[in-house]
Amino acid sequence: MWEACIMKYEQATEYMEKLQNGGIVLGLDSMRRLLRSMGDPQDSLKFVHIAGTNGKGSVLSFVSSILRSAGYRTGRYCSPSVFSALEKWQVNGRPISKADFVRGLEAVRLAAETLEEQGHPYPTPFEVETALAFWYFREKGCEIVVLETGMGGLLDATNIVTTTVAAVITSVSRDHMGMLGDTLEEIARQKAGIIKNGCQVITGKQEPSVMQVIKTVCEEKGAALRTADPGAASKVRYGLRQQSFSYGAYEKLKISLAGICQIENAVLAVETVEALREGGYRVTERALRGGLSEARWPGRFSVVSQKPYFIVDGAHNIDAAQKLKESVLFYFTNKKIIIIIGMLKDKEYEKIVEMMAPIAAQVITVTTPDHKRSLSAYELAGVVRTCHPQVTAADSVQEAVEMAYLLADRDDVILAFGSLSYLGELCKIAENRESIRRDTHGRSGED
Repeated sequence: MWEACIMKYEQATEYMEKLQNGGIVLGLDSMRRLLRSMGDPQDSLKFVHIAGTNGKGSVLSFVSSILRSAGYRTGRYCSPSVFSALEKWQVNGRPISKADFVRGLEAVRLAAETLEEQGHPYPTPFEVETALAFWYFREKGCEIVVLETGMGGLLDATNIVTTTVAAVITSVSRDHMGMLGDTLEEIARQKAGIIKNGCQVITGKQEPSVMQVIKTVCEEKGAALRTADPGAASKVRYGLRQQSFSYGAYEKLKISLAGICQIENAVLAVETVEALREGGYRVTERALRGGLSEARWPGRFSVVSQKPYFIVDGAHNIDAAQKLKESVLFYFTNKKIIIIIGMLKDKEYEKIVEMMAPIAAQVITVTTPDHKRSLSAYELAGVVRTCHPQVTAADSVQEAVEMAYLLADRDDVILAFGSLSYLGELCKIAENRESIRRDTHGRSGED
């Protein structure tokens, strides 16, 4: 659309950083105006739209990997990013290039500034990012896009789409209360807002009240409902590097994502693909198996290194923390656990600390980099101290990693979790430390 690129990559990232002051605004009016001025790129795309409290990213990873394996040019859009801002927008597993990021962002910026001149509010950061996603996927000729909601569903910026072929609802629990609702049923209504007339709907295991909300919306929209049953998974074999299970007609499906909850997410992905097949998408069993096995989702029960094990996970709400705790106790029975935790102040961090601190021998707190929503390491340490005496507030993520390694023996486990906003930096520090250790040991062995 725009032939000239006015911004350079550094200017584009600076523009996005300045936008972060805009905050979050639920509603579709601004998004509708922005996309209309850009030619409504979303209308030429087909979507698998995913909402839910936990598991969205993993299901997105499985489904997009399977569709790519089946030969479809597949876009995927999710947030937040862990290692690079560019990883939010991907086509066939490859992040957007810097050149395309600048071109797309320039198109969005010019449209946004024109709307502002007309007296409309400037779009929020998430609206800008989502508009960029639709622009990019149209530019790349994506045959299908796997789309993750940012917050909720009904009023989320991604819900501007009308060409949804499958709406997927992962486990729904209490998160973002106040913005999405004060009860589980109210939150479920927001999540179910992504259901479009006549589309396929796939949901996982839900509380009865949540399931009733989903069924009601499906009836209102004339949408077919398919329910994944993780309890029907059999011959389950758990592992940190590979896990396997049988489900329905499929024997010994393999996944590379760790965490005991990933079997549940994979089952939901399989049911989603079955629904897409019914809708005319060609996905062979070979593509299903290959896509499940090849799916990756960094920052979710990821093994950064071993001896000691260093695990990172983006659990930042109660339901995710409970699943994380179950996985840690399952994989690392009777192991000494050293926890690094960083949280945002708008999360239920007191309850998460109360849940997770008892499994730790030592807790190290860090300050998250999101300045508006960050919770200081010292304030978080004070909360931990009410239920665990062994806690230290680190002055930096680097210090937290070094401290954890000093406290851990080879057979122990370091577990870093909480806000994704600091896990990317932490992973790079830990991986660099591990690389130096390997090089040193390698040279020592040669000597």
